[in-house]
Amino acid sequence: MSVQSVERALDVLEALADHGGEAGLSEIAARTGLPYGTIHRLLQTLLLRGYVRQESDRRYALGGALVRVGGAAERLVGSWAEPYLTKMVELSGETANMAVLEGDFVVYVAQVPSPRRLRMFAEVGRRVLPHSTAVGKVLLADHPNAAAVFERTGLPRRTEQTITTVGAMMTELSAVAARGYAMDLGEEESGVHCLAVPVADGARVVAAMSVSGPAERISALDRDELARGLRKIADDFGAEVFGARPG
Repeated sequence: MSVQSVERALDVLEALADHGGEAGLSEIAARTGLPYGTIHRLLQTLLLRGYVRQESDRRYALGGALVRVGGAAERLVGSWAEPYLTKMVELSGETANMAVLEGDFVVYVAQVPSPRRLRMFAEVGRRVLPHSTAVGKVLLADHPNAAAVFERTGLPRRTEQTITTVGAMMTELSAVAARGYAMDLGEEESGVHCLAVPVADGARVVAAMSVSGPAERISALDRDELARGLRKIADDFGAEVFGARPG
């Protein structure tokens, strides 16, 4: 049995998260379908508890109290992901990672390294811009305001392969959504390729899992076959942790 007030408070927090962590009343109302009066009352409680703060322009933003909750949750989810990342390493022979979107940044929350001598590392806790990574593309392909994220962060060139215009990135995200996985073909680091797949909670993408390695080794793999294997593992993880039904 659900508690309506709790559901509505969570709807408000998720609306703020979907707008990059900050939104006005009208944007929250459009996202949640709740009346203004209800939203205002929920926000007042969340303000008192520190889960929301009000900016000088009267817009609302996610508050600092979420850092403690979110950090603990990320550590737990990261530890739960390790057996599934290990399966990805066994499938591909390459390093496997899991990442989530925090505001406008991708944050790596778990990793299982490849047993090979030459292997890739993305330090757990590392924050990167999403446009040049496969995990970032997967996370933003499901995001309702991806273009706004790119407008805020910019698309700095990391390598000669980096996509640096919003239009080209939106085309790339459409392709990612259609095929169900994303590639980073040396766009974040020259000579390194990465393939990422989504982790869903049943309704939306909440994380991305990936394998990365030297370009020549990733290129030698059957991309579609690898993606199917990784999707199966990611779907199993989503079903166990988030109760999502594999699709």
